[in-house]
Amino acid sequence: MSFNRYVALGDSFTEGVGDPDAQAPNGVRGWADRFAAEMGRINPDFHYANLAIRGRKMRPILAEQVAPALVLRPDLVSIYAGANDVLRPSIDIDALMRDLDRAIGMFKAAGTHVVMFTAFDPGISKIFGQVRGRFAIYSEYVREIAESHQTTLVDFWRLRDYHDSRLWAQDRMHMSSAGHQRMAIAVLDALGKNHSLEPLELVDEPVLSRAEQRRANVTWVSEYAGPWVKRRLTGVSSGDSLSPRWPTLQRPPEFV
Repeated sequence: MSFNRYVALGDSFTEGVGDPDAQAPNGVRGWADRFAAEMGRINPDFHYANLAIRGRKMRPILAEQVAPALVLRPDLVSIYAGANDVLRPSIDIDALMRDLDRAIGMFKAAGTHVVMFTAFDPGISKIFGQVRGRFAIYSEYVREIAESHQTTLVDFWRLRDYHDSRLWAQDRMHMSSAGHQRMAIAVLDALGKNHSLEPLELVDEPVLSRAEQRRANVTWVSEYAGPWVKRRLTGVSSGDSLSPRWPTLQRPPEFV
């Protein structure tokens, strides 16, 4: 498959949170930028837009991003939506996934190839492992939709190298730069592209004593978990003041 017009849709996963870059829009880079840059190296006619906004739930993603994406007439779209819904206390996951299925159908009807993602398996996390069952149901729905519409599936659930904490940012919620690089490789591989991307070098983490682990956990709650819970209780999103990073198709950004 050859692609020239790629549009990325979704939330923080696709916006690039966890992969900081002060020179990039919204201060992040992310797997989609990394993927697009490599595709641009392979194909000089390749163009890229990224409409993803951190904190967005599935229905706002579908309402705000699908129509603008279709206007751009992409031949390739990636979409990851639903993780922020699954983390809510109560959701109708069946209804949400029906909405996602309809959106994928719209892209397929327009002749667009779609890349989808299951969720990461949070079973190793003491915090997010409590909703592991929900993520498993979500992921099985994604597999079913991907099969029904003959999309490309990146089965994040089965990428066990993400059990390495070095692929996650300090907030323990988003991928690190190494994690985003790994995801860009996973997407290229899933599409069957010959590419030159390599995993980023991982630095050994210091071994912490129990007391140091406790202090690290207290810091994490104060700096990341607490503000995250507060935003959800107050209905505020981390992406409320942000705009899409690359709203129109352009040549992919190049990075050193």
